[in-house]
Amino acid sequence: MGHLLIKNGSIITEKGLLIRDILVKDKLIVSIDSNIQKPNSTTEVIDANSMYILPGAIDAHVHLDLPTPAGNSSDDFKTGSTAAIAGGTTSVIDFVTPAKEESLLKALKERKEIASQSLIDYGFHMGVCGWNKNSASEIEQCIKKEGITSFKVYLAYKGSVGIEDTELIKIMQTVAKFEALVTVHCEHGDVIKALQTEFISNKQSSPIYHALSHPASIETEAVYRVLAIAKIFGCKVYIVHVSTKESKVLIRKAQLAKQKVYAETCPHYLLLDDKKYNLPGFQSAAYVISPPLRKKADQMALWDGLKKGTFQVVATDHCPFNMKGQKDAGIHDFTKIPNGAGGIEHRMSLLYTYGVLKNKITLNQWVQLCCTQPAKIFGLFPQKGTISIGSDADILIWNPHKISKISKKTHFQRCDSDIYDDIKIKGSPEYVIVNGILAFDKGNIVNQSKLKGNYLNRK
Repeated sequence: MGHLLIKNGSIITEKGLLIRDILVKDKLIVSIDSNIQKPNSTTEVIDANSMYILPGAIDAHVHLDLPTPAGNSSDDFKTGSTAAIAGGTTSVIDFVTPAKEESLLKALKERKEIASQSLIDYGFHMGVCGWNKNSASEIEQCIKKEGITSFKVYLAYKGSVGIEDTELIKIMQTVAKFEALVTVHCEHGDVIKALQTEFISNKQSSPIYHALSHPASIETEAVYRVLAIAKIFGCKVYIVHVSTKESKVLIRKAQLAKQKVYAETCPHYLLLDDKKYNLPGFQSAAYVISPPLRKKADQMALWDGLKKGTFQVVATDHCPFNMKGQKDAGIHDFTKIPNGAGGIEHRMSLLYTYGVLKNKITLNQWVQLCCTQPAKIFGLFPQKGTISIGSDADILIWNPHKISKISKKTHFQRCDSDIYDDIKIKGSPEYVIVNGILAFDKGNIVNQSKLKGNYLNRK
């Protein structure tokens, strides 16, 4: 594969900035020093003067090629990983979602085959959607043989992937034995179902009723319940896509009490609010996600949580669906609108523009939230998440000066809508290096035929 030399960039470290050159050989960083010379005449050189250098970002929460009654999410692993590269993300953690009685290992094998078209490295959280006589031994095999260290449960979506508290307890008891992690979608599924039934029976079927059937209180209640159960059984937990200020308060309280709790939020909860459910016609369907968008006060609380360390990760929950042919399945019944939206391509620019440049988070926190901490929590550090000798050559070279506007007409994700459409951003990837290969060059995906993602065994 040869050498790649990055000159004159400002490496963002945990504490500040360091101007150094970086030499890549094959797939690894082999030298970080001042004034590194080309080892040979074939060495590719990138001048990163006036740019930031940071580890390739890790999106720890994506749903590519996710099966739903309205069809699979519109980005498969190839198009989704292409959009990821364009946004500076070089690794993703997706999900295996077995059916209720399906073998976890069989579902994992099938999911690996689907993911093999990814251009970037990928791992999985293992979904546990029920409990049977094989569940405990299969969880153990996932951990010991497949390097899966995180297990996803849903308290929402009753009737499909949602679980009962009795199952949650068994999962936590089992996972805790191996010091692995349970990641939880916290919403009270039975309340959601009751509200949905009530609204539909009253012929209240437009997208706003999706939000009204997922009130903030049912997320907070579920967070409280999960934290309480996890504390009893000594299970490490990771609360996904936190959207409310009350949930943030509960999580912070648990962390201060030394409970092993990690938390994640997403750019849409930081930047968009529930006014999006008042758009004319069926436009609001683009914003039908779970949990739904919340109030401005929740946004402020979430930003505060980022600044003070309540949240360790910002992920996207990337799960786009086309308005035409997918979202419109629910044009007469909001419960049939597939839940999800895209974001994998925009996370770094949105957080830089509206976080770093607005002094809501620091440069270092930006890198920690999107690169370093996901790697540490999910067993990828120091292979990923750091610019260090011996680490994978997944590198993002960031242009802090470029001004642009997000557009559904020009984005890389395969979707006919974009929840961030028309939002102005400052700062974007200039170059993205994936496993030692230049994959993004000033707005263009390059060397695509050379890119091949690897399954991340996170033992």
